[in-house]
Amino acid sequence: MSEVGETREAREVREAREAREVREVRAFWQALGLPGLVDVHTHFMPKNVLDKVWAYFDAAGPLIDRPWPITYREAEAERVRRLREFGVRAFTAMLYPHKPGMAAWLNAWAVDFAARTPDCLHTATFFPEPGAAGYVARAIEDGARVFKAHLQVGGYDPTDPHLDEVWGLLAETGTPVVSHCGSGPVAGKFTGPGPIGEVLARHPGLVLVVAHLGMSEYRDFLDLAERHPSVRLDTTMAFTDFVEAEDPFPRGELPRLRGLQDRVLLGTDFPNIPYRYLHQLEALAGLGLGEEWLRAVCHDNGAALFGLDPSFGFDPSIGLDGAG
Repeated sequence: MSEVGETREAREVREAREAREVREVRAFWQALGLPGLVDVHTHFMPKNVLDKVWAYFDAAGPLIDRPWPITYREAEAERVRRLREFGVRAFTAMLYPHKPGMAAWLNAWAVDFAARTPDCLHTATFFPEPGAAGYVARAIEDGARVFKAHLQVGGYDPTDPHLDEVWGLLAETGTPVVSHCGSGPVAGKFTGPGPIGEVLARHPGLVLVVAHLGMSEYRDFLDLAERHPSVRLDTTMAFTDFVEAEDPFPRGELPRLRGLQDRVLLGTDFPNIPYRYLHQLEALAGLGLGEEWLRAVCHDNGAALFGLDPSFGFDPSIGLDGAG
């Protein structure tokens, strides 16, 4: 990203660093024989909302409680371009409300974003409020392919009666929902495996993607995934130096993660991450779970979950200069 008052020398250094990262990210998936990456946990939202999210991170708000610099603080078009340069052939626009009356407005914005961004998996959201089932049904009719439920930021009980029909609609249509339901980095009143586990008991067919591998209750969410074949886990921020310093994944559970190979999905939290995108990929490779596991996690599981065909969205197999 360009910096205000940046000198020519500083700009050249930054551009060289960014170009090197693009090469290294692309080399990562090319070495695995993949056509690109599928990232199920990236954030795009209206500018005024994202600005407030970034301001919260800048202030080290109570839900993060530590310095958290935004690595990819760029305009929307630049962020889309960067993902395409990395070779992310499909990504999401994780957006979430924190109060009533906000979700339907976010969903309307998401319709437009998906229409002008063909490589975005059309994303929608909801909040426990009257009419939630109606606007969720409309979002699905409008082409939403994945939903986001942030129990920590939203501060709501997923078993709220206003959401029972919502969960039922998502389960009936097989529409995945990515949920921040774990208690990391700070526990909320309704985080942890208990509340969302009650939802799964009522709607066992719900395609639930547990964000951040369920941080901090890693073992409990592995249990949940093993009990419910429809449950997936995304890797967002897991195993990175930033998370391992305070909330490490128990290494004795890695064999269980390998056993769930077909239900673990790449997620990164781009652009709201305090390190380079490449670091998430290197952290996964460093687990030593093998290339087959990496291929499944970084592309194949996401492509299968969303039924992606070779024509979907941007084709990262085309070189940045237009050559194959």
